[in-house]
Amino acid sequence: MKVSDFDFAVPQELIAQAPASPRDSSRLLHVDETITDLVITDLPNILSRNDILVFNDTKVIPSRLVGKRRNANVEVTLSKQVSGNSWWALARPARKLKARDILEFSDEFFAEIMEKRVGGEVLLSFDRQQQELMAALHSLGKLPLPPYIRRPRGGAVQDFEDYQTIFALKEGAVAAPTAGLHFTENLMSKLAARGILTTFVTLHVGAGTFLPVKVKDTDQHQMHAEWGEIDKNTADIINDAHNSGHNIVPVGSTSLRLLETAANPNGFIEPFMGETDLFITPGYRFKIADKMLTNFHLPKSTLFMLVAAFSGLGRIKAAYTHAINQNYRFFSYGDACLLKRRVGE
Repeated sequence: MKVSDFDFAVPQELIAQAPASPRDSSRLLHVDETITDLVITDLPNILSRNDILVFNDTKVIPSRLVGKRRNANVEVTLSKQVSGNSWWALARPARKLKARDILEFSDEFFAEIMEKRVGGEVLLSFDRQQQELMAALHSLGKLPLPPYIRRPRGGAVQDFEDYQTIFALKEGAVAAPTAGLHFTENLMSKLAARGILTTFVTLHVGAGTFLPVKVKDTDQHQMHAEWGEIDKNTADIINDAHNSGHNIVPVGSTSLRLLETAANPNGFIEPFMGETDLFITPGYRFKIADKMLTNFHLPKSTLFMLVAAFSGLGRIKAAYTHAINQNYRFFSYGDACLLKRRVGE
């Protein structure tokens, strides 16, 4: 399909710069046969007993570092871990960088560029291993907020709390699974009281989620790979719900992509550990997800293509037009929508 088919305009004033406060005061657009304006706290009344919400328990690390190559400033955002001390990263400015260059982030913290790819991606080998590297990132790194969230150069302290879900557990993401940001302990308690089940998978969201689709046709786009895991117990829980006829509801595109990667053609989830580069566009036949909770996504993004595949391009465009007309808040810190899988998928 043409990438231009997924284009639309979002007024600048609707791009959320901070989350709703409290988190569960976010609005919720319910996209079913009809389009209904709700709030996220209505979710326990929409879902049915024994439906299962599948959350992503990844935790965002402060993966944006500012350093120097000789006397020139260089900013890198870690995107994908290769080993205990090496990461692929997006660098800027990257034009003059080359293999064997040393990037100094402090007097005692540096990395060597081992390889450089087209597009400003570099492979960094740090001077320390996993635990010590994470300690250095927490000391010197900044949260890698999307570029449409405007912050002073030093960042904002509040984002360290705002840009994590309440169930963030396993460090490794460089972007938040933002659909999960709407949930509070109070909302989770109400879901449990209604008999709605919850479980957790892990997908470490990479910096590639911020990258624009630069090709003209979706068939030409190379999806970034991200590491994920579904253990056997979680797979069994999801399979039991699915086999009993209850709705499987991924919270976010990350959970959905991982579930669809791990599902066999009969809709049975296998335990999974590894990378997924699944690129979902209209025409994809979903194997396990019945509904999904997600935020509003950027035009011409792989995430908007995914929700267009899930709900149908015409329906999702109509929903987005409604959301814009009703002043919903867009993107990472914005409002949510609950989508039903298009009939026939």
